[in-house]
Amino acid sequence: MTWNFETDRPIYLQLKEQIMLRIVSGAYEPGSRLPPVRDMAADASVNPNTLQKALAELERDGLVYTQRTSGRFVTEDESVITQAKETLASEQIELFLKKMAGLGFSREQTLALLEKKIKE
Repeated sequence: MTWNFETDRPIYLQLKEQIMLRIVSGAYEPGSRLPPVRDMAADASVNPNTLQKALAELERDGLVYTQRTSGRFVTEDESVITQAKETLASEQIELFLKKMAGLGFSREQTLALLEKKIKE
């Protein structure tokens, strides 16, 4: 998976979201060891301190944990991963609804369009 960044938001937040996406999608499996910070930072072309900040946020959220001398690992708690997945989905839905409202669609009209599209 490649790293994609937008210029309008802090890089550490985008790193956090992209690592979270990799966890909820199964690219980083529950209980698996994450690559070392320096390797991930080099791969993403970011400063290791920036990546460290993103990982600290993920650790605070319970998605990753640190084992001394062994590195960072993805949580094995499926409920935490499910909650993160639902949070990401909710954020995407809100973004979509805002974009549709910007196009002049009400939530009811948007829902009707979605239902029509699903039936196709």
